[in-house]
Amino acid sequence: MIDLNADLGEGFGRWTLTDDDALLSVVTSANVACGFHAGDPSVMRRVCDLAAARGVRIGAQVSYRDLAGFGRRAMDVPADELAAEIAYQIGALRVFAQAAGAEVAYVKPHGALYNRTVHDAGQAAAVVSGVTLAGGALPVLGLPGSRLLAAAEEAGLTAVPEAFADRAYTPAGTLLPRREPGAVVTDADAVVRRARAFAVEGAVEAVDGTTVPVAARSLCVHGDTPGAARIAARVREALVAAGVEVGAFA
Repeated sequence: MIDLNADLGEGFGRWTLTDDDALLSVVTSANVACGFHAGDPSVMRRVCDLAAARGVRIGAQVSYRDLAGFGRRAMDVPADELAAEIAYQIGALRVFAQAAGAEVAYVKPHGALYNRTVHDAGQAAAVVSGVTLAGGALPVLGLPGSRLLAAAEEAGLTAVPEAFADRAYTPAGTLLPRREPGAVVTDADAVVRRARAFAVEGAVEAVDGTTVPVAARSLCVHGDTPGAARIAARVREALVAAGVEVGAFA
């Protein structure tokens, strides 16, 4: 079994980015922006209502406070401050999830924070402290072998490894930085092939042609990729055809 997740609610006011309605008909888990990199109260409420109605798990996609940079700019945030901001974002989303008759089921960092916590033990520990502060012993979604998942396990939280069907990988098993050519895989056929490889073989081809093992319980398709809903639907169809059960981890 593998979970299929996507980043949703990445709009603000009259500005929209993700096709939330279409993606929520495909994915099993929704990483909902909590207002720090995207999203606002109205967007968060609408996505939670839709997710709850369709039985999709709601996750808090927490970020550095960086609306202007969409949470993709490197920042140095003191650990105590970061932990408080993580708890704040989870709490905000929890209000709307509960109003929709659901709960926040897990936490996933976004963008620069996600990448930072792969190697930075201090920032990883701060994120986990924020999750603990928010309460509920929520599972944490992250890159396999990351400092983040190690910190989550040390804190007694469920660590959920994920893979990215639409991102290129380095030979070390990390994501190729977005500034590098080819970092985002936009060809639908390639995304589908990679998704099947993750789920069936537990591996992916890195940018240098080598095969990298990636043990993942959840598979991400980015909501801001052109044609994301169509690609996600093809991914799910391919997984089912390969005998893989698609279901939420939380």
